[in-house]
Amino acid sequence: MTILSVYNNNPLIDGRQSDRAMMVRRGAQILLHEMRHAVLPELPLASGRRADLITLSDKGEVWIIEIKTSIEDFRVDRKWPEYRLHCDRLFFATHKDVPLEIFPEECGLFLSDGYGAHMIREAPEHRMAPATRKSVTLNFSRAAAQRLMMAEWANGKPFTVDDV
Repeated sequence: MTILSVYNNNPLIDGRQSDRAMMVRRGAQILLHEMRHAVLPELPLASGRRADLITLSDKGEVWIIEIKTSIEDFRVDRKWPEYRLHCDRLFFATHKDVPLEIFPEECGLFLSDGYGAHMIREAPEHRMAPATRKSVTLNFSRAAAQRLMMAEWANGKPFTVDDV
């Protein structure tokens, strides 16, 4: 009987993220869940970019969280300002080994340890245009529904209301 599989059976993990990025992501997701945000990782955006984490608050506000795991990771990334077009607030999330002063003041900041996170700095609000909000929200909901179906199929049994 095989007890270890070299294949990834989880349709919600695509394998592109490092262990450290997954640790930061997990802690940020825990905090965002506690804040009553619906959270989706790795959502493709209309611009062709991909949000590390995108959330929808209970008030309908859209946040994007860009995960950075090193100084070099931040320095080589010049695309992050483009994410502002797809959200109401833009944040970075990192861990204790990355100096917090490298992150721009005009973005929010989370510090994650994998078991949770702390919001170090609130992000300023820059509301999306109504047409953009509709597009992003539709993309978010369609992706969430598709991923739920894929997870259900991979699990082999249907989800119930009690699972959510």
